[in-house]
Amino acid sequence: MKSDSPIADQTDHPGEPVAVTAAGALPWRIRKDQLEVLLIHRPRYDDWSWPKGKLDAGETVPECAVREVEEEIGLQAPLGIPLPPIHYHVASGLKVVHYWAVEVNGAPLRPDGKEVDSVMWCTPEKAASLLSNPSDIGPLEYLAAAHARMELHTWPLVIVRHAKAKPRSSWTKAEGERPLAATGVRQAQAVRRLLHAWKPLRVVSSPWQRCVATIAPYAKATDAKVKLVDALTEHRHARNPKKTAATIESLFDKQRAVVLCTHRPALPTVLSQLGVYMNTRLKGVLPVADPYLAPGEMIICHVAHSSKSKIVAVEQFKPFDD
Repeated sequence: MKSDSPIADQTDHPGEPVAVTAAGALPWRIRKDQLEVLLIHRPRYDDWSWPKGKLDAGETVPECAVREVEEEIGLQAPLGIPLPPIHYHVASGLKVVHYWAVEVNGAPLRPDGKEVDSVMWCTPEKAASLLSNPSDIGPLEYLAAAHARMELHTWPLVIVRHAKAKPRSSWTKAEGERPLAATGVRQAQAVRRLLHAWKPLRVVSSPWQRCVATIAPYAKATDAKVKLVDALTEHRHARNPKKTAATIESLFDKQRAVVLCTHRPALPTVLSQLGVYMNTRLKGVLPVADPYLAPGEMIICHVAHSSKSKIVAVEQFKPFDD
């Protein structure tokens, strides 16, 4: 998904351009072994809905979802699996709302009082009967089905290609010291903002300067634990791609959110190893042609806790390009 550009809807309104893009989340929890979801009441419309809102300028869709959830109910939580977007018409044209599942682990909720005056935890069945917009039932049904498949409780594994570096042709020193270009420095800040949507506190990176500089703004902002792995460099990958693949394999061990930053030449090996843990449909959405990812672009794999090596959803986003 290219989150920084309008998306043409190909479902109920094929080919119609999107006039309004919004994003939000379906908060969920397990209480007494039962799945519950959180509805919000908006006094302005006197309706029951999910936390959501329109994109701000310079914002990607995942960033918008995280911000809106925090603004409306005071919850700071990483995004879980993506849910089906909904489409409906408003005065300005076709509106799309992108949704994610968000797990609430006992965190206190603080409705803002103005846009949201009350919240309600309830079963999916009750939520379906209360939702004011029938379109909002679609993401709910998907969330409940994912729970039934044990694919709702997940952790994110994020792969990032380093941001734009200075050209090889203009660099005469060691290849591992080649720095980011000015554009790449800005991209690294955008990577920082976008990674906040999944909040990984583990960072695994090639030790080469352009990878470290790409991930450094996020690591510094979050106090994430950083591990530098030689097998992720271009040279080591060229000599021994099996060690690069083994590094990807090791990311599954701790079952905790992690981001890995590497180089374009290593991406085919990285993606091939991830594909081992995907079904045919998911493998089909992975990029297959060089350059695989643009500088700063990332792939997010959602791994089910019920199976330490089962990827159940895949997303792809670019940071906002100024």
